[in-house]
Amino acid sequence: MVVLTFVFVLPRIANYREVWDVVQDLTWPQIGALLLATLLNLATYAPPWQAALPGLSYRHGSVLTLASTASTYVAPGGAAVGMAASYAMLRAWKFERAPIALAVTITGIWNQFAMLGFPIVALALLTLQNERNALLETVALIGLAIFVLAVAAFAVGLAKEGFTRRVGDLAARIASWGLHVIRRKPVTWTGESFVRFRTNAIELLRRRWLLLTVTTLAGQLTVFGVMLVSLRVTGVSGSEVSLIEAFAAWSIVRLLGSLPVTPGGIGIVEVGLTGALVGFGGHNAEVVAAVLVYRALTIVPTLLLGSIAGASWKHFQPADPL
Repeated sequence: MVVLTFVFVLPRIANYREVWDVVQDLTWPQIGALLLATLLNLATYAPPWQAALPGLSYRHGSVLTLASTASTYVAPGGAAVGMAASYAMLRAWKFERAPIALAVTITGIWNQFAMLGFPIVALALLTLQNERNALLETVALIGLAIFVLAVAAFAVGLAKEGFTRRVGDLAARIASWGLHVIRRKPVTWTGESFVRFRTNAIELLRRRWLLLTVTTLAGQLTVFGVMLVSLRVTGVSGSEVSLIEAFAAWSIVRLLGSLPVTPGGIGIVEVGLTGALVGFGGHNAEVVAAVLVYRALTIVPTLLLGSIAGASWKHFQPADPL
């Protein structure tokens, strides 16, 4: 995928020599704007986890999220890899299983809600401007259907204790059957475990749903901020690709890139984002330069800092985990 993207596809859109000329023309104030946007994005990693897991400090939340996010860039599996890494780190830090499971689930659900909702918002904004985009319309409609179903299922699960218990019992039977196939012992949890989880989720969301929503949106939108700054400093003006068009392209590709096809969506995001931005009117070389700068600033710092966090997280034992 990497070879296909960077050796065959992108060079057909813009010559790398022209792309390098665009990057070389960046001024120090423009580089400073890019670094500021990147730092702001990194600063928003921890707050959603602090909202979902009482007792987690900003320092430990940053170590946790940097390490777990970096893991998604080096291993296939997407968000599932990051969730598994987060769970393992928090257990080693002596946090209890139930709060960890709740935090992993809630942060994952809120992030998915945001990614499903962004294309819907983008489609509405483009419609108000009397613009149409076939790909965005398709993705937005699919996202809307999944979003409605997911919200409905989540709401029913929280509202109906009996439904939650039946789902839990069914999940336990399926899991036990799967373990029996590979000659392992059955699970020890039942539908009552799901009921306890439901009770804890209701209590957490009643107190922290607004904080969780605001911090999740901040974490997502600062990523868009990095892309928008990358576009503007590389010469893609608002007359070529407007703010709404940039948001539409970003929201489509971010959702598609979340699919666990390649680690971090490498290849998929670059090709998809470049194609969408050029389709909206961006100049080829400037768009490719912006996309490569954006991807470098959202992957490389996280990968480097996450590697350091992953190698040293055991030294960050919280004083009094809850």
